[in-house]
Amino acid sequence: MALDRKTLGSIAIELLVNFLLPYVIYVKAEAGIGQVHALLAASLPPIVWSVIEFARKRRVDAVSILVLAGIVLSLLAFFGGGSARFLQLRENLVTGLIGLIFLGSAAIGHPLIYQLARAGKLRKSPAEAERFEALRDKQHFRHGMTIMTLVWGFGLLVQTMIACLLVFRMSIRHYLIVSPVLGYGTMGGLALWTFWYVKQMKRRGAAAAALSKN
Repeated sequence: MALDRKTLGSIAIELLVNFLLPYVIYVKAEAGIGQVHALLAASLPPIVWSVIEFARKRRVDAVSILVLAGIVLSLLAFFGGGSARFLQLRENLVTGLIGLIFLGSAAIGHPLIYQLARAGKLRKSPAEAERFEALRDKQHFRHGMTIMTLVWGFGLLVQTMIACLLVFRMSIRHYLIVSPVLGYGTMGGLALWTFWYVKQMKRRGAAAAALSKN
């Protein structure tokens, strides 16, 4: 299926803000202001863009709260001093903390994937959200939401561990190139797995419904 102009535009902006601008800013600023301040400057475009997107949508739901938490944690990563390596580590811990939030929500029986999916349904139509909520008490549905939440949580933690390892194995310039690839690759892989798993859930749910009628 061909991508429309809006989708292509969104992809272009994401690449510009999260990949090209941070790298160019760091390369241009490193010699004049040093590694730490250049890295801080390079971190600004993604954070500023996240704030703009959050303000533009003006929605208060599970998705926006998670995005806002990421923005706040990213800003907090700027403080505390230390070397450029430690700044990179603190930024990576934002992803790790969000992964722990996923795991914690599954542990207390309120899987975050359910809240995120419900928010997405509400954005489309209240009727679709109501049909989605009607599945909440079905055992196979609750199990599926928990599994997806756990996979996302562990996936984000694995991404964090790999990124932290790369911080000490690569130059800052090389890391600025590899880090977005790792982040987008992880999110893309988790999204594709989720798409497949949801199809399996629907198939099992339809089979269970057919058995109950017999």
